[in-house]
Parts: sequence; C-alpha cells; structure tokens
Amino acid sequence: MIPADEALSRLKLGNARFVADVDDLSVVTGQTRRADLVEQQNPFAIILGCSDSRVPAEIVFNQGLGDLFVIRVAGNIVAPSLLGSVEFSAVAHSARLVVVLGHTQCGAIRATVSELKQPSANRSPNLQSIVNRIQPSVQTLMEAGLESDEERLIQLATRANIRASVAHLKHGSQILENLIAHEGLKIVGAEYSLETGKVDFFQDGVGEEDTPAAIEH
Repeated sequence: MIPADEALSRLKLGNARFVADVDDLSVVTGQTRRADLVEQQNPFAIILGCSDSRVPAEIVFNQGLGDLFVIRVAGNIVAPSLLGSVEFSAVAHSARLVVVLGHTQCGAIRATVSELKQPSANRSPNLQSIVNRIQPSVQTLMEAGLESDEERLIQLATRANIRASVAHLKHGSQILENLIAHEGLKIVGAEYSLETGKVDFFQDGVGEEDTPAAIEH
C-alpha cells in the first residue's frame, strides 16, 4: 500500500513529465508489464475523471499499465455506480488516494449552463441526469450575479463541480468515511488545463461545497 501523500507526489511528478514532454514509460507498458498484471493489479491511486477525449488520466499523469484505477464519466460527477467503483478499488486494491479530475472548457459544464439559461424540451433523460448533478454548482454562481459573464461562470462552475464531487465522495459513503478516518484515505480535487497540460491540485480546504448538506444523493 502506497500512502496518499506519496501517491500524490507520484502524480505531480508524472504530470510534470507530461508537461515537459518527457516520456518515462518504457518499463511500465511493455510485454513484461502486461504479463505481471495478468493475475492481479495494485493501482496506487484512483482517478474519477471526465470522459473528455482530451483528458486521459494515464497520459496526463505519465503512468503505465496497472498504475491507476480510472473511472470516467461526463462532468466527473458522482452517481451510485461511480461511488461504488471508488469503494471497490479503495477496499480491493488498498488505494489510498482518490483524485476527482475535472478540466477547463468542460462540455458538461457548458451544457448545464445552456440548460439553465434556455431549458430544452426534448433532452435525453440520461443526459439530463448528468446535468441535474452539475446544476447546483452552476446555479449558485448564476444567482450570485455571474450569469452575464459566461466564460467566468464556466471557469468557476468547473471548480465548484469538482469540489462538489469531492464532498460527495467524502460524505456519501460510510466505507470511504471509515477509510478516511482510520486508514489514511485522502480524496482531493484537481483541474487539468487543456491549454497548458498542467494539473492544478486543490488545497484541502474546499469551501462550502465540502459539507454533507451540499450533497445531492
């Protein structure tokens, strides 16, 4: 088991390599590595990220086969099956770091802003379920007077949505709560910049969204 702080350092170093365009994966992606992973896996971190094709976690963090347990969904939201996936790896693989990875220019955030400004009549109920989970993060900012500055609204809503997902993971699962309290599990938010390739990890203090009352079950 790799402690959360060490896992976080690995991700930061990997992202620095990615930004610098330094590939360090020759020994962790080849045939020998594949053979080693046939019977078991021991990922050192869990990544709950957006499905956006421009943000593949293994590449962004310059990690190889078996290093990361990656869960991807539009808008990096937390729904029951996604929460269960995090629980699974935290227990089965003893991964002690969970990163909620959002990104700039997120299409799911833009879709939510558009929906709030001009509700659609024929939206797929499945897509609507994603919008519904992002909506509180966007609506609070719109009510605070940011509706007229859409780019700023999207920027702040992206980060607020990441924090909301972090809060949901921290407070929406008794299993994860116990691992945080007794087993050194750490859950952090981060934002990937499409423009620079850099991942900005949030500080531990994540604001009002990181409370049980802010979670939509």
